[in-house]
Amino acid sequence: MTQQDQEAAPSRRGGRFRMPSRRAASTGPGAFVAASPAGAPGAWGARSGPRAHTVGGTRSRGIRQITQPLTRSIGQVAGQTEGVWRPVARVVGWVSPLGWTILALGVVCWLVGARWRWTELLMVAAAALVLFAICLVLALGRTKVRIVAEVDPRRVTVGEPATGRILVANEARTPMLPILVELPVGLSAARFVLPALTPGKAHEELFVVPTSRRGVIQVGPATTVQGDPLGLMRRTLTWTERTELFVHPRTVALESLGAGLLRDLEGSTTEDVSMSDLAFHALREYQPGDDRRYIHWRSSAKAGKLLVRQFLDTRRSHVTVIIDPDPEQYRSGHGRTGRTDRDDRELGRDVVAANAPTATQADVETAISVGSSIMVRVMLDEQDCTIVCGAERVTKSVPQVGLDAMSRVEPGPVDLLTASLAAAELAPDTSTCFLVTGPHRPFVELQRAAAQFPPEVTRVVVVVDPEADHGIRRGGGLTILTLARLEDLRSLLVSGVAR
Repeated sequence: MTQQDQEAAPSRRGGRFRMPSRRAASTGPGAFVAASPAGAPGAWGARSGPRAHTVGGTRSRGIRQITQPLTRSIGQVAGQTEGVWRPVARVVGWVSPLGWTILALGVVCWLVGARWRWTELLMVAAAALVLFAICLVLALGRTKVRIVAEVDPRRVTVGEPATGRILVANEARTPMLPILVELPVGLSAARFVLPALTPGKAHEELFVVPTSRRGVIQVGPATTVQGDPLGLMRRTLTWTERTELFVHPRTVALESLGAGLLRDLEGSTTEDVSMSDLAFHALREYQPGDDRRYIHWRSSAKAGKLLVRQFLDTRRSHVTVIIDPDPEQYRSGHGRTGRTDRDDRELGRDVVAANAPTATQADVETAISVGSSIMVRVMLDEQDCTIVCGAERVTKSVPQVGLDAMSRVEPGPVDLLTASLAAAELAPDTSTCFLVTGPHRPFVELQRAAAQFPPEVTRVVVVVDPEADHGIRRGGGLTILTLARLEDLRSLLVSGVAR
């Protein structure tokens, strides 16, 4: 008997081969895995995995089949009875936490006093329930007014005054009792207690919006609060939409960054010589392969040899500004070096005393002002500009849109390389790139971010460091401008960038 016959012998019975069952054949590869040793990783998973998945799926399907009719029935009942429970839910929403406390106190005192015939508790219960009922009646009634809330101007610079007004007119046929009007302004709210108004009369109130911080201040919506003097009921109605007040960063007036550059129909000329453009440069002798369309025949006749026109490449200036909004990279951020715990405690006290959560972000605000000043100057020169700061990205727009975007910037950690890649994608034709950051950003990261632009792009790094003297350095293919305050930007750009 051969070795193959010996291996096949256990499967024979009565001189016939035993055919495998249909169940075993259907398992296929699973039968091989099941025959593996008990300690093998795939044996248990192949045997129990599909079964557990099937059982779990069957169980969840069964739960859905049971709960789906119930959920559908509840939805149908809620839709049919909406006219009943909707007003009740609205009235229940008027009750304040203090009102629920008074109501619970009255009910508990009533139950305990009735159970043990405690007269004092019954009197307390009666007083609490009557007070609750009176406050509910005071909250009832229909308010018919017209409210206009305005802020003028809608866009201001940090520190400029911004005022607003709110006008309330009684459009009902009956006199209106004194009412409280609330107008959210940023994180706070302005509250006005209006006097009683006769039908058709109006009352106007003025308010001042604080603009000491850059950002977008939400004003509104204006709501009327109707209830009781004790605050058990609070019924609010919304009358106006929300208005945004943009507080732009401070900017300084800069001289044109393209001073001294020639301009034509396409933009600013470069020093690159070409044979086809609009900016005429000079004539040179004809060489084999030159385009005959550029032969200057009159000059060639005078010189006795063929002369062709030579041009300068023209390109439209496109300035890209990348601002680093990470406070850790600046002196005033938490990641600053050379600062002791005592300095941190003193800074914390200053922040609390001034109620200015952006005190540790002062240098970030200066950096945003630097980038915004460059952006405004470039756009005023009618050149293209792209600005990237955090999540805000604006390209080829107007100064107002760019400043609005800078008002929305929230300081926080950022990957400078990712921001540079985004800027290079938005402005592939960049001619000058500005990187505005702090002294704690490693120089290697600055080089890596600037390397995302072509070699012919002028790369300028502006370092905001209030403890350093302003100056200009060059190295690693970068022009580094160091400034201590925003007012130093103009002189640095004239000396180090503008030509």
